[in-house]
Amino acid sequence: MIQYTLTCEASHRFDAWFRNAQAYDDQAARGILTCPICNSSKIEKALMAPAISTKREGAPEKQVALSAGHPERAQLLAAMRTLKQKLTADADYVGDKFAEEARKIHFNETEERGIYGEATRDEVASLIDDGIDFMPLPDLPDEHN
Repeated sequence: MIQYTLTCEASHRFDAWFRNAQAYDDQAARGILTCPICNSSKIEKALMAPAISTKREGAPEKQVALSAGHPERAQLLAAMRTLKQKLTADADYVGDKFAEEARKIHFNETEERGIYGEATRDEVASLIDDGIDFMPLPDLPDEHN
């Protein structure tokens, strides 16, 4: 399974899960993706970055969530929790030095290893510009209690 953050022509952002990247490409080519907020079928992948708030100052944040009553919600959350635990157990936490450490690993200035941490919007943009691969960890609802 792969998760993409998508956006419609009205700039609504929402997340969608696909079996794989090809499944997204197939559905996009067939024009069957629609925005759950406005029903627009003009959908594109949005820029995704780790641990970054997309809320703009003064603008309400628009999100689409899986309801607590959805029959597969508990299974999905359990799978995401397990994945996050596995990823973090096998990686070094580098805190706010994520961009710096990712860059050192990419340019072979330090040993290659899994890392996780936080990055600012500007740091994320710079990593993308430099062609450095990374991905966001899932943000789980029970982590905010």
